[in-house]
Amino acid sequence: MWAGCKILILAYLTTEIWMERQYFSQQDVDPGAEFTRNHTILEGCYRDGQYYEEGSVIKENCNSCTCSGQQWKCSQHVCLVQPGLIEHVNKGDYGWTAQNYSQFWGMTLEEGFKYRLGTLPPSPLLLSMNEVTTSLPETTDLPEFFIASYKWPGWTHSPLDQKNCAASWAFSTASVAADRIAIQSQGRYTANLSPQNLISCCAKKRHGCNSGSVDRAWWYLRKRGLVSHACYPLFKDQNATNNGCAMASRSDGRGKRHATTPCPNSIEKSNRIYQCSPPYRVSSNETEIMREIMQNGPVQAIMQVHEDFFNYKTGIYRHITSTNEDSEKYRKFRTHAVKLTGWGTLRGAQGQKEKFWGSGSTSMDSTNCGSGRRPWWLSGEESACNARDVVSIPGLGRSLVERNGNPL
Repeated sequence: MWAGCKILILAYLTTEIWMERQYFSQQDVDPGAEFTRNHTILEGCYRDGQYYEEGSVIKENCNSCTCSGQQWKCSQHVCLVQPGLIEHVNKGDYGWTAQNYSQFWGMTLEEGFKYRLGTLPPSPLLLSMNEVTTSLPETTDLPEFFIASYKWPGWTHSPLDQKNCAASWAFSTASVAADRIAIQSQGRYTANLSPQNLISCCAKKRHGCNSGSVDRAWWYLRKRGLVSHACYPLFKDQNATNNGCAMASRSDGRGKRHATTPCPNSIEKSNRIYQCSPPYRVSSNETEIMREIMQNGPVQAIMQVHEDFFNYKTGIYRHITSTNEDSEKYRKFRTHAVKLTGWGTLRGAQGQKEKFWGSGSTSMDSTNCGSGRRPWWLSGEESACNARDVVSIPGLGRSLVERNGNPL
């Protein structure tokens, strides 16, 4: 009898335990109504301790990440600002330092190339120009350090802010021309020339803020001329549809043009048009470039820009290869026009004395590629802007001023 009771009790307990397990198993598979309504755990994603609902989109530098199926799925753009590259440059002994600039954060590398540069590679016409040498005696000693603004104070011009207008072809041309006119006129004409005049009016192929050629810019400056930056200032919105040419002129029959419309800036009354004689190409020899700058003033150069240049802060810049595993995506470059204002020597990588080119206008923004300092480029085999690469420097014709003192 007792044995039968034990068997019966055991069977009962076993049944209770099985029913309880079934109940809790069902609870795990089929949560209650209140739990079903709250998907905090079952759906959504977390990032830095914060919860995001399914379908949420967040921005990480230049990439967008979408919460999908409890996972973040991000785009794979190469960003203009690469913290890893900045750290790599600053930890190494490369002769220059890098910095993260807030105005570049969130931009892709392609956007940096597209909006912050703006010069087409040298055309065959430009490369076929005959090289011109200076008239300085061969025995002239070249100083170790030379900056144009020291020799011609008040006659050279600081760079203007091109912002997201890819028109270094226009900014550098106008700046070099303004410097040369001031130097050749002995300070009689010191106006900074208008790059906006070039961007809006040099309309062949409609390059504008979408890159352009320096040879076309010099053709326009010689044939049509430019007004001052005060007369034709930069537009706040370069993408506006009403940014057509706002200046008109006529020829006096002797090659000199005169404005027939007032300045777009109504406050400025002088609408004088400045023209130049034909540009010429300086020899690619490093010494000849130095002699040209010292005798006649700043020159224009076309350089290669790599991804690390956008992070330049101080020192003598040289291109540093990206450390990214997918480095082929980073090994890109575009061309950019700059104004070379001098040269010098400083201690660079490994404490060695190195020669450099100095620039007065990278035109990437008002503080020169975001740095607040004018960049210096290594002169030599490893440079992004060296005597080998500067094969096309259209200087301004030496006879900028007629004998009577009036601009050509």
